[in-house]
Amino acid sequence: MRQKLVIWIVLGLMALPSLAQGGRKNLASFDNKRYHFGFILSGNKSDFRFDLKQDTAFSTGLYGIENSPQGGFNLALLASLTINRHLRLRFTPGLSFQDRGLAYSFSQSSGGINQILRRTESVNLDLPLLLKIRTDRIANFAAYSLIGVKYSRDMQSQEEVNQQLQDDDILRVQAPNISIDMGGGIDIFLPYFKFSIELKTELGLINVLIPDDSDYANPLEGLRTRSYIFSICFEG
Repeated sequence: MRQKLVIWIVLGLMALPSLAQGGRKNLASFDNKRYHFGFILSGNKSDFRFDLKQDTAFSTGLYGIENSPQGGFNLALLASLTINRHLRLRFTPGLSFQDRGLAYSFSQSSGGINQILRRTESVNLDLPLLLKIRTDRIANFAAYSLIGVKYSRDMQSQEEVNQQLQDDDILRVQAPNISIDMGGGIDIFLPYFKFSIELKTELGLINVLIPDDSDYANPLEGLRTRSYIFSICFEG
C-alpha cells in the first residue's frame, strides 16, 4: 500500500510541469458529478491552549508551564457533495493519532528547576463536516478554503482512571471534544484523479480538562485542544 501511494505521489509531481503549461484540460467533466469519494493522508502537530489559576499556580512550587507540541498523523475517508459551482459539502470521517505535551517546571529546595513533561496521547474517532468554498478552475488548478465543525471522541482516553491507584499522577482529559476546523488548499486535476494539498487548523471549543488535586491538573483553569494539519487528498 505504501509503495503504491509513493508511486501515485511521484507521478502526480512529475505531471505538474505539463499541467502548468496550460495544455489540455484534465478530467473536464469532473465538476459535473454530484458526488465524489476519496481518501486523505495527513500529518499533524498538536498542543493545548491552557489557562492558569491565578491563586494556585505557584502553591506547589510550580515555576511555570509551557507547551511541548508533538507530532502525529491522520487517516480519513472523503465524501464530497457538490452544492453549486463554488460550494461543496465534505464529510471526512477518520482516525487521528494526536500527541500533546505540557512541560511543568517545579522549583527544588536546592534552588534548581525540575522540569517534568506530561503527555496525553489520543486516538480520536473524528466526524468532521466541512464547507468547501472553491474558486473557478483555471486550466488544471483551483484554490479553495475550508470551514466547519468536528466532533471527536478519544478512544484511548484516561478519564476513568483513578489517580489514587497510579504510581505517578497523570493529566486526564475528557474523551468527547468539539472543534472548529478552518484552512485552505489547492486542487490539482491530473489525468486520472484529482490531487489536493491543504493546510488546516483545528481549534477545540470546549474545556477538556478533568479537574483533580494532582500537581498537574490543579494549577489549570482549562485546556482546549489545538492542531495544525498538513494533508494530501486523493479524489475520484
